[in-house]
Amino acid sequence: MSRIRAGVEGLARLPTLVRTLVHLRPAQARAQIHHLLFGLSAPRKAAGSPASLAITRPHTPFLEPPRHVQSMGGTRIELLGLHFDLTGGIDWAAQDQGPLFAYHLHQHEYLRLSALRPGERAKVLTDWIENHSKGTGWDPHPISLRLLCWGKMLITPDMYPTDAGLRDEMLRSMADQLETLAQGLEVRLQANHLLSNLVALVFGGLLLDGSSSAAWRDHSKLLLRELDAQVRPDGGHEERSPMYHSLLLENLLDLLNLCLAKPSRAPIGLESRLSEVVARMLDALAFWTHPDGRIALFADSAFDVAAEPRALRDYAKRLGVDSVAHSGPGILAQTGYLRLCSSEFDLIASVAGPAPAHQPGHAHCDALAFELSVSGVRFVTDTGLFEYRPGARRDRARATASHSTIQIDGAEQAEVWAAHRVGGRPRVELTAWDESGSAEATCRGWSRGAALHRRFFSVQSDGVTIVDRVEGPSREVRLCFPIDPVWQVELLSDRARATRASDGEANGLVEIELTRDLEWTLERQPYYPRFGCEVERFVLVGVGARCEEVTTRIRRLA
Repeated sequence: MSRIRAGVEGLARLPTLVRTLVHLRPAQARAQIHHLLFGLSAPRKAAGSPASLAITRPHTPFLEPPRHVQSMGGTRIELLGLHFDLTGGIDWAAQDQGPLFAYHLHQHEYLRLSALRPGERAKVLTDWIENHSKGTGWDPHPISLRLLCWGKMLITPDMYPTDAGLRDEMLRSMADQLETLAQGLEVRLQANHLLSNLVALVFGGLLLDGSSSAAWRDHSKLLLRELDAQVRPDGGHEERSPMYHSLLLENLLDLLNLCLAKPSRAPIGLESRLSEVVARMLDALAFWTHPDGRIALFADSAFDVAAEPRALRDYAKRLGVDSVAHSGPGILAQTGYLRLCSSEFDLIASVAGPAPAHQPGHAHCDALAFELSVSGVRFVTDTGLFEYRPGARRDRARATASHSTIQIDGAEQAEVWAAHRVGGRPRVELTAWDESGSAEATCRGWSRGAALHRRFFSVQSDGVTIVDRVEGPSREVRLCFPIDPVWQVELLSDRARATRASDGEANGLVEIELTRDLEWTLERQPYYPRFGCEVERFVLVGVGARCEEVTTRIRRLA
């Protein structure tokens, strides 16, 4: 009976699978089939004589590890909200914590924490080299990010013991990892994985002097082609995630750092092209940065995984790339975001669907959703990201109802499934935009006969106005406004009031005028600001049979 049920469920899923696979690129589809049949290639050994360090110091110091990597004292480490100890042997399989934790465990960023002693780092490095000759750590993505980490340790003073034997072991292992990566680029996944692979290969080719170094550096040609394809003319990365955009930006800055440390080793034109791409990405990052200095949480984004925008700007400036510190009104036309500002209000809205078409694994149902800061403090916020393992939290983070937009007839904007899959996609369009503070966008859900959601945004000195219309038949509309946890909210008859307390005193009051066309409730729902972190916050929810024109106004009272 269970086999019959599984077969029926498989047939029911077939249309979804077709709608997912039809967007794959030909080379990507072939790589997916190969991976399905044969899995990842076995680790390889680098040929030729052992490599040596061609660069011994960076042009400027690298950034510290991101905030999710914390020292808990001694050899105890916090990683993505989970704790482990470096002593007593590390379980490199990490089967119980999920694939994301396992990847970060093998990326070794925690070894760059200044609280660790060189000898403690050496034990972990030796343990990994001796006891992890195959497995998760040899997947292309952790190889890529570990190569950057090991390279940064090797050329940062006092980061590892002055032990020539350990250094030689690291160099031999890095050469093997580079050769394995060169033969196993993540063509099947594309997007940020493939870009990280190429950055790591060129980084390794610059850093190491060996028989294959020139071949590794030669991947700069493919890297530049991928940068042209993945970084939009407006500077945004194609996956539309501020977090992944920031992670990739730091990787590119690290590569630029090596180019400047020894220009004679850098392929011709690489330094200038990297500087130009980095400058555009910094501008896009400023667009996504709230007045509090932190990123918006659209798509798969959470705090503390990537370096903060200010740290990235400062790092870039030390490498000779300058950028603006704050973004005013504007649009990222190709990436699909708009920003409207006044003296008191900063609104950032998502006005595009899942992207890129061939790899939308980090997309959410957040079309026409917005985040809003009032007087520099976040007010309306996205739900964030708890984990990547399939389940209720992953589903909730991606769902339409978890974003500040409208859900029609209980349907999702996009056909999200599994942990990173998208079948049918909505049609989303920015139809109007005005620098004076207004814009309009539309979203039609993926399912056949879906109604059209039209949203008008206006941000002026006296407040924010959101006008929603649902064009076409609908049985139920659900409008949500998730409020940041720093605010206490009370629901009155036709309005809600939010108060922000600081040091025991109320120092902020915001009023939300609500339409009587919907029935409003005040709910408590989860918010995932960081991986592994769940807190409750207020969500204003309006429900009605239709939405011919619903107007919401937000203004600051004090």
